[in-house]
Amino acid sequence: MKQEYTISIYSENHIGLLSQVSTVFTRRNVNIESITSSESAIPGIHKITIVVITDKEQIEKVRNQLDKRIDVVKSFIFTSEDIIHQEIALYKVPTKEILDSDEVERLIRKHNARILEISHEYTVIEKTGHKSETQKLFVELSKFGVTQFTRSGRVAVTKLKKELLSNYLDKLENEKNIQD
Repeated sequence: MKQEYTISIYSENHIGLLSQVSTVFTRRNVNIESITSSESAIPGIHKITIVVITDKEQIEKVRNQLDKRIDVVKSFIFTSEDIIHQEIALYKVPTKEILDSDEVERLIRKHNARILEISHEYTVIEKTGHKSETQKLFVELSKFGVTQFTRSGRVAVTKLKKELLSNYLDKLENEKNIQD
Protein backbone atom coordinates (compact mmCIF):
# COMPACT_ATOMS: atom_id res chain seq x y z
CA MET A 1 0.00 0.00 0.00
CA LYS A 2 1.36 3.38 -0.97
CA GLN A 3 1.79 6.04 1.68
CA GLU A 4 3.86 9.13 2.37
CA TYR A 5 7.38 8.59 3.69
CA THR A 6 10.06 11.04 4.75
CA ILE A 7 13.61 9.84 4.30
CA SER A 8 16.46 11.63 6.06
CA ILE A 9 19.86 11.15 4.46
CA TYR A 10 22.96 12.15 6.42
CA SER A 11 26.09 12.74 4.41
CA GLU A 12 29.24 14.68 3.93
CA ASN A 13 28.67 17.76 1.78
CA HIS A 14 30.25 16.77 -1.55
CA ILE A 15 29.63 18.05 -5.06
CA GLY A 16 27.36 15.77 -7.04
CA LEU A 17 25.86 13.91 -4.09
CA LEU A 18 22.37 15.32 -4.64
CA SER A 19 22.50 14.13 -8.24
CA GLN A 20 23.54 10.64 -7.10
CA VAL A 21 20.73 10.59 -4.53
CA SER A 22 18.06 11.63 -7.05
CA THR A 23 19.33 8.98 -9.47
CA VAL A 24 18.61 6.27 -6.88
CA PHE A 25 14.98 7.43 -6.71
CA THR A 26 14.71 7.67 -10.51
CA ARG A 27 16.05 4.14 -11.02
CA ARG A 28 13.46 2.80 -8.57
CA ASN A 29 10.72 4.82 -10.33
CA VAL A 30 9.93 6.76 -7.13
CA ASN A 31 8.93 10.39 -7.60
CA ILE A 32 10.35 12.96 -5.18
CA GLU A 33 7.52 15.12 -3.85
CA SER A 34 9.73 17.45 -1.79
CA ILE A 35 13.44 17.84 -1.08
CA THR A 36 15.50 20.04 1.24
CA SER A 37 19.14 20.05 2.25
CA SER A 38 20.95 21.78 5.11
CA GLU A 39 23.59 21.38 7.77
CA SER A 40 22.68 19.01 10.57
CA ALA A 41 23.33 19.37 14.30
CA ILE A 42 26.43 17.20 13.85
CA PRO A 43 29.47 19.18 12.61
CA GLY A 44 30.53 18.25 9.06
CA ILE A 45 27.33 16.32 8.37
CA HIS A 46 24.53 17.54 6.11
CA LYS A 47 20.95 16.34 6.11
CA ILE A 48 18.86 15.82 3.00
CA THR A 49 15.14 15.43 3.68
CA ILE A 50 13.06 13.85 0.91
CA VAL A 51 9.32 13.19 0.83
CA VAL A 52 7.94 10.43 -1.40
CA ILE A 53 4.73 8.49 -1.86
CA THR A 54 5.46 4.81 -2.35
CA ASP A 55 5.12 1.43 -0.65
CA LYS A 56 7.20 0.05 2.23
CA GLU A 57 9.10 -2.44 0.07
CA GLN A 58 10.14 0.22 -2.46
CA ILE A 59 11.29 2.77 0.15
CA GLU A 60 13.35 0.06 1.89
CA LYS A 61 15.08 -0.72 -1.41
CA VAL A 62 15.78 2.99 -1.95
CA ARG A 63 17.24 3.32 1.55
CA ASN A 64 19.46 0.28 1.03
CA GLN A 65 20.77 1.76 -2.22
CA LEU A 66 21.40 5.14 -0.56
CA ASP A 67 23.31 3.56 2.31
CA LYS A 68 25.69 1.96 -0.22
CA ARG A 69 26.85 5.40 -1.40
CA ILE A 70 30.30 6.28 -0.07
CA ASP A 71 29.36 9.85 0.89
CA VAL A 72 26.16 8.76 2.68
CA VAL A 73 26.75 8.17 6.38
CA LYS A 74 23.27 6.70 7.00
CA SER A 75 19.66 7.19 5.92
CA PHE A 76 16.46 6.71 7.92
CA ILE A 77 12.82 6.25 6.90
CA PHE A 78 9.95 7.91 8.76
CA THR A 79 6.19 8.13 8.49
CA SER A 80 4.35 11.34 9.39
CA GLU A 81 3.63 9.92 12.85
CA ASP A 82 7.38 9.64 13.58
CA ILE A 83 8.29 13.27 12.91
CA ILE A 84 7.39 16.90 13.46
CA HIS A 85 7.49 18.73 10.15
CA GLN A 86 6.75 22.07 8.55
CA GLU A 87 7.03 23.88 5.23
CA ILE A 88 7.18 27.58 4.47
CA ALA A 89 5.25 29.31 1.70
CA LEU A 90 5.52 32.81 0.26
CA TYR A 91 2.66 34.54 -1.56
CA LYS A 92 2.98 37.76 -3.55
CA VAL A 93 -0.30 39.67 -3.86
CA PRO A 94 -0.93 43.12 -5.41
CA THR A 95 -1.01 45.68 -2.59
CA LYS A 96 -4.04 47.35 -4.21
CA GLU A 97 -6.08 44.20 -3.54
CA ILE A 98 -5.16 44.34 0.14
CA LEU A 99 -6.04 48.02 0.42
CA ASP A 100 -9.36 47.58 -1.38
CA SER A 101 -10.61 44.78 0.90
CA ASP A 102 -10.19 43.82 4.54
CA GLU A 103 -10.77 40.17 3.62
CA VAL A 104 -7.05 39.60 2.92
CA GLU A 105 -6.21 40.82 6.42
CA ARG A 106 -8.79 38.41 7.85
CA LEU A 107 -7.27 35.55 5.85
CA ILE A 108 -3.79 36.39 7.12
CA ARG A 109 -5.02 36.37 10.72
CA LYS A 110 -7.14 33.24 10.24
CA HIS A 111 -4.19 31.29 8.83
CA ASN A 112 -1.62 32.67 11.28
CA ALA A 113 0.36 34.07 8.38
CA ARG A 114 2.41 37.26 8.44
CA ILE A 115 3.34 40.06 6.11
CA LEU A 116 7.03 40.16 5.22
CA GLU A 117 7.14 43.16 2.91
CA ILE A 118 4.81 45.81 1.58
CA SER A 119 5.55 48.01 -1.42
CA HIS A 120 3.32 50.13 -3.63
CA GLU A 121 3.05 47.29 -6.14
CA TYR A 122 2.98 44.14 -4.04
CA THR A 123 2.76 42.58 -0.59
CA VAL A 124 4.61 39.39 0.38
CA ILE A 125 2.88 37.08 2.84
CA GLU A 126 4.55 34.17 4.67
CA LYS A 127 2.85 31.05 6.04
CA THR A 128 4.47 28.09 7.78
CA GLY A 129 2.64 24.82 8.28
CA HIS A 130 1.92 21.53 6.61
CA LYS A 131 1.48 21.42 2.84
CA SER A 132 -2.31 21.23 3.12
CA GLU A 133 -2.35 24.42 5.24
CA THR A 134 -0.13 26.43 2.91
CA GLN A 135 -2.12 25.17 -0.08
CA LYS A 136 -5.42 26.17 1.54
CA LEU A 137 -4.19 29.75 2.04
CA PHE A 138 -3.02 29.80 -1.59
CA VAL A 139 -6.48 28.78 -2.79
CA GLU A 140 -8.15 31.41 -0.61
CA LEU A 141 -5.73 34.17 -1.69
CA SER A 142 -6.04 33.27 -5.39
CA LYS A 143 -9.14 35.40 -5.85
CA PHE A 144 -6.98 38.41 -4.95
CA GLY A 145 -4.56 37.76 -7.79
CA VAL A 146 -1.57 35.92 -6.34
CA THR A 147 1.22 36.88 -8.76
CA GLN A 148 3.87 34.59 -7.27
CA PHE A 149 3.76 31.57 -5.01
CA THR A 150 6.48 29.25 -3.76
CA ARG A 151 6.66 26.57 -1.12
CA SER A 152 9.77 25.07 0.43
CA GLY A 153 10.42 21.42 0.91
CA ARG A 154 9.73 19.71 4.20
CA VAL A 155 11.92 20.34 7.22
CA ALA A 156 11.56 17.71 9.91
CA VAL A 157 12.85 16.50 13.25
CA THR A 158 12.08 13.16 14.86
CA LYS A 159 10.00 12.78 17.98
CA LEU A 160 12.84 10.79 19.51
CA LYS A 161 14.94 12.13 22.38
CA LYS A 162 18.17 11.84 20.40
CA GLU A 163 18.95 12.07 16.68
CA LEU A 164 19.05 8.59 15.13
CA LEU A 165 22.35 9.38 13.44
CA SER A 166 23.93 10.15 16.82
CA ASN A 167 22.78 6.74 18.08
CA TYR A 168 24.19 5.10 14.95
CA LEU A 169 27.56 6.88 15.29
CA ASP A 170 27.74 5.95 19.00
CA LYS A 171 27.11 2.32 18.08
CA LEU A 172 29.90 2.39 15.46
CA GLU A 173 32.29 3.97 17.98
CA ASN A 174 31.47 1.29 20.58
CA GLU A 175 32.02 -1.48 18.02
CA LYS A 176 35.37 0.07 17.06
CA ASN A 177 36.45 0.25 20.70
CA ILE A 178 35.54 -3.41 21.23
CA GLN A 179 37.65 -4.43 18.22
CA ASP A 180 40.66 -2.40 19.46
